[in-house]
Amino acid sequence: MSSKALLESRQLNQVLLRLAYEIWENHGDFSHTVLLGLQPRGVILSRRLHQLLQTQVEPGLKVEYGELDITFFRDDVRRHDAMLKPSATVLPVSLEGKRVVLVDDVLYTGRTIRAGLEAMLAYGRPDRVELAVLVDRVYARHLPIQPHYTGIRVDTIASERVRVQWDADQTNGEVWLESTQ
Repeated sequence: MSSKALLESRQLNQVLLRLAYEIWENHGDFSHTVLLGLQPRGVILSRRLHQLLQTQVEPGLKVEYGELDITFFRDDVRRHDAMLKPSATVLPVSLEGKRVVLVDDVLYTGRTIRAGLEAMLAYGRPDRVELAVLVDRVYARHLPIQPHYTGIRVDTIASERVRVQWDADQTNGEVWLESTQ
């Protein structure tokens, strides 16, 4: 297996700060906005964006935040041999009438986002839903889903995999393109 770094730690931090500023520019005071990370891998990214918005982009800004488990909303939920272990959903606020920014690390086929949209409706009907992703694997979509906020876009083939790797305290990381050929 060969690997190629797409984003090293310093570059990743720059991309995250840019994403946070883009979200901030479109939402202003955030009084009706909820940042919602999709379990499991979108949560690390959403936590970082949440922290950047409140400390670096606009210190003191209050941003409502949640984490959403989509395990039993996936269309492949019954295709696994092993028992699935859901993650926790942490959502201290209703999504009714809110502007929701769904956050995930890699957008590939769109199926995870579809599951997130379905799971989200159990917590209220948002006024608007936007999608923020760190990596958009452009040419592999199975569903007509496009991000509003994108860290990087990558053209990949089926034998390649994008891996986002975070350090132990989840403050730094790297993005890799791995090929099995």
